[in-house]
Amino acid sequence: MPTWVLLAFAGWTLLILFGTVGVYRWSRILTGRATVSEWQPDKPQGSDWYQRAMAAHRNCVENLPVYGAIVLAIHVSAVTSGALDGLALLMLAARMAQSLVHICLPQTDKVASWRFAFFFTQILAMIGMGVLVASHA
Repeated sequence: MPTWVLLAFAGWTLLILFGTVGVYRWSRILTGRATVSEWQPDKPQGSDWYQRAMAAHRNCVENLPVYGAIVLAIHVSAVTSGALDGLALLMLAARMAQSLVHICLPQTDKVASWRFAFFFTQILAMIGMGVLVASHA
């Protein structure tokens, strides 16, 4: 299950990229409201929604390697358990919820608190998975 979740996490990361950032940029380019060369990674551009989509994608990119390292450790140690499977699914659900809250909702204190709760859930799930693997080694 953790490997399937890794694949789903990678797919989610690509979906966020193409379904938000890509659609926004290409819709502007193809309608003549922007040029390809206008998009620069080092300066804020676009609407508030676009900025949130960029941040949600960046969050995925930042956490995907961490989860990938955990899955590698699971495979190397050959540990399997229902708890690992459950934590992997919890991590993915929280990742998706954090992304959706980030992209879909204007960022108020309440929304940012929800976003952080989903992020913290992911971190706890990954720590729990690491502990389970380390305790079986």
